[in-house]
This record gives sequence, C-alpha cells and structure tokens, in this order.
Amino acid sequence: MTINLDRRHFLGASTLAAGLAGLPAYARMPLAPKARLWNPVLASMHGFVDKKYVPGAVAAIGYGTQAPDFLSAGALAFDNPAAVSADTLFRCYSMTKPVTGIAAMMLIEDGRLKLDQNIADFIPGFANLKVLTDPDKSLESRPARAPITVRNLLTHTAGLGYTIVTKGPLLDAYVKLGITPAAASRKPLPGQPNVPTAPSLAEFADRLATLPLIADPGVKWSYSVSLDLLGRIIELASGKPFDQFLHERIFAPLGMTSTWFQVPESQMKRLTTNYFQAPFGAFPIDPGNDSVYFDKPAFPFGGAGLVSSPRDYDRFLAMLMGEGALDGRRIMKRETAQLAMSNLVHPDTKMESFVKGQGFGAGGRVTIAASPSGEGIGTFGWGGAASTIAWADRTRGIRASGWSQIMTMGEQPFTIDFGKAVYASMVS
Repeated sequence: MTINLDRRHFLGASTLAAGLAGLPAYARMPLAPKARLWNPVLASMHGFVDKKYVPGAVAAIGYGTQAPDFLSAGALAFDNPAAVSADTLFRCYSMTKPVTGIAAMMLIEDGRLKLDQNIADFIPGFANLKVLTDPDKSLESRPARAPITVRNLLTHTAGLGYTIVTKGPLLDAYVKLGITPAAASRKPLPGQPNVPTAPSLAEFADRLATLPLIADPGVKWSYSVSLDLLGRIIELASGKPFDQFLHERIFAPLGMTSTWFQVPESQMKRLTTNYFQAPFGAFPIDPGNDSVYFDKPAFPFGGAGLVSSPRDYDRFLAMLMGEGALDGRRIMKRETAQLAMSNLVHPDTKMESFVKGQGFGAGGRVTIAASPSGEGIGTFGWGGAASTIAWADRTRGIRASGWSQIMTMGEQPFTIDFGKAVYASMVS
C-alpha cells in the first residue's frame, strides 16, 4: 500500500492565515496548523484499503480557494498495482448533477432561462402533464396541478422518476422507453434493467414527456432524471450541445482538463476499476482496462455521466468556494453562485428519503440545520453511486472530495466515514 501527499501536509500558522484571507468574510475562522495533517482522513482511507473493501482511495481537501492537499492510498484495482493519485480517473456518477445545475444557473444569469420558467417553453411535450393516481397499480393519471419549472428540475421536485428508485408500472414504462440515463458496465448488472437508453438527448426528453409524473411538481422531493432532462433544456436555451456548453463555460475556464463523458483512448491507463459490494466481497463490474466509459455514450448524461480526477473536480469545488471565481477568473456572478448553493426548495415541499431535514440547491444538497458531523449551515454538495462525495462548506471555510469506486446500492460506508474524518481533522 502506498500513501502520497502531493504537497507538504504541515503549514505554519502564517501560511494558513494567508490562505484563509481569500475566503468570504463570513467563512473566516481560526484553524490550528495541525488541522492540515488530516490524520483521521488518512486513517479512514487506510482502513478501507487494508481490509480490501476497495483497492484505492483519494481525497482532496482545501481551505477557501487555496491549493488543496491531496491524499491517496492503494491502487487502481485489485489486479492493477498502479498507485492512485490526484490525477487518477474516477466515475463521478451523480456528482455530475451539481455541474449540470451550475450550468443551468449560468444560463439564468445570461437571461436565457428563468428559475421559475415552465420547461414547456422549450419542450412543448411537457405542456399537458399528467400525474399518476395509483402508482403501484397502473399508469392511470389525472391532469397535473402545476407545470414543471427549471427550479423543479434543479431540485428533484418535478415529479419525475428514476429507474434506480421508481417501482411499479412507471418503472416498466421508463425501461421500455429507454429512460435509463447511465452506463455502468458493458455487462448486465444484478437487479438493473438491461435495455439501451434513448439514442439522443432530444429523443430522451421527448419520450420522457409522454409519461405521467409520480407527483405534482413542487409537492415532494423525489430523486429523478431531472438533471438529465435539464441537460436538454441547457442545449436548447444555449443553442449549443450540452457537453460543448459544459466545456466552454465550466471545464476550460477552470482548467479542468481531465473531465469527460467519454475517456480518451490516450488516458485509459488512468481509469480505476469499479466494483460492486456483495456478501462475499467486492467484484468488478467495470474494469479500468475495458470500461464502458471508453465507448461514446448515447448522449451526455447530465445526471450521472462524467468521469473526472480529484484534481479536476477540486477546481470545480474551489470555484464554488470562490462564489463563482477562481484564480482571478470569474465564470459566474457572486450572487448567482450564492443562489445556486442556497435552498431553492419551496417551504411547503416535502423533503423525503435521504434528504429529509435538508434543503436542495442547483443539483446538490444544502445543509439548513446544525449537523452532528460538524459541517456548516449552507454546505453544498452531492455524492455518487460508486462511493464518491464532494462538498463546499463556506461557513467552515473548507471544501473536500473523497473518491473510491464501489457501488453499494444503499449506505456507503466510505463516504460516511470520509465526511466524519474531514471534520474530525479540523481544530477550531
């Protein structure tokens, strides 16, 4: 097992103070130099690697917009001893969602979208929405009481479904129409539909528009394909392909040179193997040397399609900490970034499932109450299905991302421990 820190992990008090000076005023707080050691994080990562839960793990942690510390342990795969690092490629899965959300907020800033705009303005098929009357038994429906808005798509309050959580006849309809915006493996996965997704983002959106909703828009939080649909709205509003918009407005300006929907052939050796947790241990579902991410996807999946490196994704988080700016370059207005990371959900909306008691912003969870883990109110971020997690905590002045590659279809021990370890490392 190897451990690498890409920069010196102990800084003097004066250096740390200079780093904190770049934070917004409300995020400045004294931190002891030993907070830079991140010993609890290293111990957590070592634990998961030593017990062979995962072959490797990487962390990126930084204060404000200052240069991060990168910590790594282990290898790319159980059968590939190459060490993981800040430049290793990981499947982001749902950590794609905040990127898509921020892209939409840019178009709101540009005046090409409005937060509470009816999406039927862009896709007429959503003009006559229907809502299921008995989701467990049939597709019978009634007229919806409200339209789907951009806000609803950003916050999973549109009433849309998701093949990973939806059940009953609506799930069957999603599978039949290829409303499956993700590609996890070239092989069939246990319990997952083995059908091709819609052949294009436009076709995906048009097919989705023919299906009824789980609930009226705005009534409840329901994890969904809304960020994938938002990708189509983004390209219609911008006049550019969704992936091109992301590259031009986010990836290139931030210097994110290792973030793609399709991994280039020249970069294949950097990709991890993705595993699935089973009672007998982890088994590979997407080998790093023969990954589905080497294939061109049906379309750029705005909810789960990106591959990135810890170094690259940290650039995105650092921009959030800078409230729209990084390294002297502003990609969105401060007030737009602040709005994106605020709770955009209406007070009457039911926050259910794993976001109960929390808020939701532009594609990511927002902490709205004191957290036992120590994260500050207003923390914004999200995780991915393969046990990855990332957030920006402007109250505590810290950003962090943790990376492993194992799908659990339930609680993720790695990400839970990682969050606790980050805050346990901080000394106030």
